[in-house]
Amino acid sequence: MASTLTDKEMDELRDNFGLYDTVGDGKVESANMGQMLRAVGLNPTQAEVEKVMKEIDPTGNRRISFEEFVPVVLSFRSRTHKYGQDVFIDSLRVFDSDGSGSINSGELRHVLTSLGERLKDEDVDMLIQGVEDNSGLINYEDFVKSVMNG
Repeated sequence: MASTLTDKEMDELRDNFGLYDTVGDGKVESANMGQMLRAVGLNPTQAEVEKVMKEIDPTGNRRISFEEFVPVVLSFRSRTHKYGQDVFIDSLRVFDSDGSGSINSGELRHVLTSLGERLKDEDVDMLIQGVEDNSGLINYEDFVKSVMNG
């Protein structure tokens, strides 16, 4: 993934950043970092967000500028590229005991609601909607592409 942003990407990033600038001073509350990253299509874990925030705002009560936000976005974009769809697919392949390319939706639900950063049942419902077949199976490659591409 490129370490820079195109003019269009920079404009989109600036627009998204502006949504969180409730004071109008070109800065946002550092506590909104996770939401802001997710709003621009990134999927950091809460632990990753907290680690970054300790580096740029150790006290947790500072407002950050757009110029401070951009390097954080670039950092997460490069990580997402390295550990993106392929890693997600490989992680789910572990549950594909017969090598069919599909896993049971109940098993996927269990994994998503009980391991790692746990999702709520309604979030899982939204994610699996449209990718579960009539027999309760999910093609995990299609699922990952659906989740990661919005």
